[in-house]
Amino acid sequence: MAGAIASRMSFSSLKRKQPKTFTVRIVTMDAEMEFNCEMKWKGKDLFDLVCRTLGLRETWFFGLQYTIKDTVAWLKMDKKVLDHDVSKEEPVTFHFLAKFYPENAEEELVQEITQHLFFLQVKKQILDEKIYCPPEASVLLASYAVQAKYGDYDPSVHKRGFLAQEELLPKRVINLYQMTPEMWEERITAWYAEHRGRARDEAEMEYLKIAQDLEMYGVNYFAIRNKKGTELLLGVDALGLHIYDPENRLTPKISFPWNEIRNISYSDKEFTIKPLDKKIDVFKFNSSKLRVNKLILQLCIGNHDLFMRRRKADSLEVQQMKAQAREEKARKQMERQRLAREKQMREEAERTRDELERRLLQMKEEATMANEALMRSEETADLLAEKAQITEEEAKLLAQKAAEAEQEMQRIKATAIRTEEEKRLMEQKVLEAEVLALKMAEESERRAKEADQLKQDLQEAREAERRAKQKLLEIATKPTYPPMNPVPAPLPPDIPSFNIIGDSLSFDFKDTDMKRLSMEIEKEKVEYMEKSKHLQEQLNELKTEIEALKLKERETALDILHNENSDRGGTSSKHNTIKKLTLQSAKSRVAFFEEL
Repeated sequence: MAGAIASRMSFSSLKRKQPKTFTVRIVTMDAEMEFNCEMKWKGKDLFDLVCRTLGLRETWFFGLQYTIKDTVAWLKMDKKVLDHDVSKEEPVTFHFLAKFYPENAEEELVQEITQHLFFLQVKKQILDEKIYCPPEASVLLASYAVQAKYGDYDPSVHKRGFLAQEELLPKRVINLYQMTPEMWEERITAWYAEHRGRARDEAEMEYLKIAQDLEMYGVNYFAIRNKKGTELLLGVDALGLHIYDPENRLTPKISFPWNEIRNISYSDKEFTIKPLDKKIDVFKFNSSKLRVNKLILQLCIGNHDLFMRRRKADSLEVQQMKAQAREEKARKQMERQRLAREKQMREEAERTRDELERRLLQMKEEATMANEALMRSEETADLLAEKAQITEEEAKLLAQKAAEAEQEMQRIKATAIRTEEEKRLMEQKVLEAEVLALKMAEESERRAKEADQLKQDLQEAREAERRAKQKLLEIATKPTYPPMNPVPAPLPPDIPSFNIIGDSLSFDFKDTDMKRLSMEIEKEKVEYMEKSKHLQEQLNELKTEIEALKLKERETALDILHNENSDRGGTSSKHNTIKKLTLQSAKSRVAFFEEL
């Protein structure tokens, strides 16, 4: 009895100790995950679990997003997950997305997983037209997206129509031109073929380097009003705060970089910005909802923190990540060089094999022709021998007839008739016999010469037969293939190699390797500048080429604005545009904002 009571108490205490959980679904740009979370978990607990699962260490760019009444919101790290205004129906869904964007993707994004998530998010924003992208730039970005997915272009594999099911261009761009899908694919593939040799992470980074200079990249827009009640747009991004006309999201009217802002706060729907210069009055604006003000404040604080962080020395963690990234990049580069060498050697071996096969086929054809020539020579020799024999027999027969004619002439002379008439007739017959004998002798001599000529031809035919047999013997004894296991060419002594022993893999980084890598990076910078110039020329060529196919009536307001900016020479980078807007004093910009 006592034992039963004790067991029930133990079971009930165990039941009490087991924490209650709820199910959460996390949607990333390329996957979905589900977790069981404890009821007491805060946002940071869930966020850290997702980052650990993804292997992500650059956590400061990301957040967990959800929607409240058509308004975007982000999970707060210090607040319980279920205390947020989220649906309590399980699984509770959050989207793992980039919340803050880098100023320079190549310098700031260290991990490959970070680059990949940014690439997928920016690509989707461009295709969904949340980021405006000019048509010619869309084609270039599509070519890098194809390189990232398919690897190097191979005409035998990537045949016409292989991109038919891919979503690579914004629908706005496709509808703007009288071009078939095949025509778009042809232009994308032409650039895709030029990216040969780039790994997936390199292609994705090239995509981001181009995309980050698009005017709407990384900007969060909010509807606001100034003191006069003028409807405007507030843009928050990595560089600062920007004020836009609602009809023009490409070019801000004025900008305030983060290093000019001292304090940001809000009360109800009123937002207050305090400039760093205390002599300048604060400026205020109103937003539509209190919830929007909270979101603006979150984005301002996060972007300002990252802005200041970039201008300080890297933390120990970031230094460690960058060192690991450099080592990994060096290892991958050397691995790619090794694979490239192996591929080159394989292609050379295949070319050698094809050449040997071609030569073997040619030699077989030569042997066949020689054999046929030999057979013809043998047949000709047989025919000549037969003809010579017949001619010889004919000559003997003619000689015999000539002898008989001579005998007949002698007989006629011996039995000459006594009469003059008979004598005359006999003389005539003798003369005719003599002419016939002479003709027979000439014919016999001609036949004899012909027999000699046939004998000479027979001798030459047999000599040709002997030479043909000799050539056939030489062809049959020629080697057709080189040794099957050629000794591989030794690798250059300055290139480190992999040593594989059993299941172990060893690789040593040397100072010389890192110095060589540094030199290669410098070389890449020079090549990149030259390529950028070439790229701009290609973009201009494509723009000119497809301009004739444009349907002007389908241009959107952003297309028209972009074209106007281009016509005015507004092709400078996004950073340069912001710098130009901040040339005026902060005081004059504040005054300008309030007078809009």
